[in-house]
This record gives sequence, structure tokens and C-alpha cells, in this order.
Amino acid sequence: MPEFKSYSDNPYRETVVNEIVAGIDRDVERSEDILMLGLATGMFSSLLAPIAPPHVLLPLVALAFALSAGFARINYQNMQKRLSASIVQLNYQQRAVLSPIARVFADFPMEPLEDSLNPLKNVKRTWKSVLGGIIMNPFWIPIFYMLGMQIGEEKNVYELNRAIIGVEQKIKSATIQLEESDA
Repeated sequence: MPEFKSYSDNPYRETVVNEIVAGIDRDVERSEDILMLGLATGMFSSLLAPIAPPHVLLPLVALAFALSAGFARINYQNMQKRLSASIVQLNYQQRAVLSPIARVFADFPMEPLEDSLNPLKNVKRTWKSVLGGIIMNPFWIPIFYMLGMQIGEEKNVYELNRAIIGVEQKIKSATIQLEESDA
């Protein structure tokens, strides 16, 4: 298994926690951008409706959702591995500051992509997709399935973003208290 690069080059600097939080924040923004690109591709596909028939266009929309959700999942798993590699190098106080972010990865684990893409392992999502396909059009079944996968990714990114904001506020308030005590 390849060793993942840490979010910080030097764990002995005072600003190591800030660097780690900034790195995770940057990766979360990348996940948000990936998911937004997939959603935008799906939304703008209606522009191609007069040109492409539904049996061609709708599977391509499902593929766009699958790719964006898949890349966001890979990015989420890489963030988890990089954070784990970073936390190993830190002392107890620094780990305590980063614990809300680590807790998100523990509370919202991501299953492998092959499990997410398997309709037999996601019966609830499959049922909702089939029901939507019956109501709308059978060509929409893969779109609903992949959209459900994308929504799951967005939920995890949202929770991770909330944890990052909480840690940033905690760091900021601690910095302000240190500055006031020095003055």
C-alpha cells in the first residue's frame, strides 16, 4: 500500500495544525468543485436535448454523475489517509484540536466504489431509482441511482466542512486569547 503524504512537511512548527486544516479545507473545496461540476453537467444536458435522443443523452448524464461522485469519493478517501498520516506526527494537544475532523471520517465512513455502484448492495437507492423511473421514464433509472450516490457524497463533504469551520473557529479564538494575554 502506498504511503500517503502528510498535510504538513514539518510537524514541529507552531503552525502545523493551521497547515493541516488549510490542506483539508483545500481538498474539501476540491470535492465541492467536483460535485458541482457533475451537477452542472447534468443541468446543462437539457441544452443537448434537441440534438441527442434520450436513449443517448440520459445515460451520458448518469455517467457524468457517476464520474463526479466517484472522483469526490476518491478525494474523500485520500483526505482521510492524508489526515491519518498527519495526525501520527502530532502531540496530544494538536491531535485534540483536529479530533472533530477525524471524528467526521470515523462517523461517516465511505464504502468502496464497487459497493456504491452495486445495485444489490444499495437496495433502498435502487428501489427509489426504479420508482422514479416508473413515474418519469425508465431511462431515468440510472440517473436517479447516480444522483443518489452524488447526494451521499455531498452529505459527507458538508459534514466535513462543518467540522473544519468549527476547528478554524477554535483555532482563531485560541489565537485571540493568546494575543490578549500577551498584551
